[in-house]
Amino acid sequence: MSDVSSWKRLAVEYAEAAKRAPGLRARFEAADFDPAALASLEDLTRLPVLKKETLVALQRANPPFGGFLAADPLSLARIYVSPGPIFEPSLADGGAHNLDMLFRAAGTGPGDIVLNTWSYHLVPAGLLFDAAARAVGATVVPGGVGNSELQAQVLAELGATAIVASTAFFITLADAVIARYGREAWRVRTAFLGGEMGDWAARRRHIEAAYGVTTWAAYATADLGLVAYEDGRGEGYAVHPDCIVQICDPATGLPMAPGTTGEVVVTTRSANWPMIRFGTGDSAFALEAGPDGSVTRLSMLQGRVGAAVKVREIFVYPRVVEELVIATPGVAAAQATARRREGREVIDLGLVLEQGADAAAVKASALETFKTLARVRADAAAIIASLPENAPLLLNEKDG
Repeated sequence: MSDVSSWKRLAVEYAEAAKRAPGLRARFEAADFDPAALASLEDLTRLPVLKKETLVALQRANPPFGGFLAADPLSLARIYVSPGPIFEPSLADGGAHNLDMLFRAAGTGPGDIVLNTWSYHLVPAGLLFDAAARAVGATVVPGGVGNSELQAQVLAELGATAIVASTAFFITLADAVIARYGREAWRVRTAFLGGEMGDWAARRRHIEAAYGVTTWAAYATADLGLVAYEDGRGEGYAVHPDCIVQICDPATGLPMAPGTTGEVVVTTRSANWPMIRFGTGDSAFALEAGPDGSVTRLSMLQGRVGAAVKVREIFVYPRVVEELVIATPGVAAAQATARRREGREVIDLGLVLEQGADAAAVKASALETFKTLARVRADAAAIIASLPENAPLLLNEKDG
């Protein structure tokens, strides 16, 4: 987005949005930032990065959207609730957030039957992938999460040709179909998989060889929609044309040298939900940049730079553990630890009991409460004697 007319248009839209969104206006005023004077990426970079954790706090202080919604509330089609919690508005014309670009790149379209195993409840993933598949003319089976035996039967009996899933759930379903119905019942040829940190490319190559599929991935968040996607034309992700992506120093918010890993900072051109210089908390590096310095091709994600930990595609925040202690009778203190076990991302709870508390009842209650608060299931809960003073609420050992 290096042409002058595009920046002028964005300047007008952001200035108008600030009139309708008091939270956005306050952010501009605090930074002495005049949106109407916006004329280049350098101008935009003068605005401090808005961290995801800050957005959570702003929404808590001024619910539900922290004063950042510039659209008419009557125009909202849905309100998504992501862990944090963060409320994300979806406009009536929001559609698939352009995720259909990923399906088109993969060649998915009319005649394909797509099993979508992402959640359709509260979080946007299920509905967004559903809309994307429908936008390219494919038929969708809204599977949602869980029910692996039934979903394996669906794959076999419907002859589904594509699947949207996490890598772990994809392998579970594929193995179930082949074991129960035979290799000939496995007709999936395209797999849209949830991205992972680490040796993600090697794992995908193994999946492709073992199950006879091509794998595709995108980088999208609930706050921003589609940021970047695989287009089959090179390494990493092509940045969506409606996003301005920068790689910035997590501490200063200033752009980093090409090829250097830093925080992915995204600006969307939507004036209705203006996420401007939004710090995703994800780290990556630029593979290609445009004339103005903005990223045009993004590397695979390298990890997290903030306090949140990503577990099975869900961000878990330290606040969840804090609220778990408050909400669970018999728990005096708690700590959650994300780790890898047998090649799978898991999260375990360590619970310190109050005197006289029933251990079995507390563990069962804590597991259920954690699932409600975090929107992801904890894999185990253990009773521990104590925790050090000021011990972190959330540990990440899976990337170490």
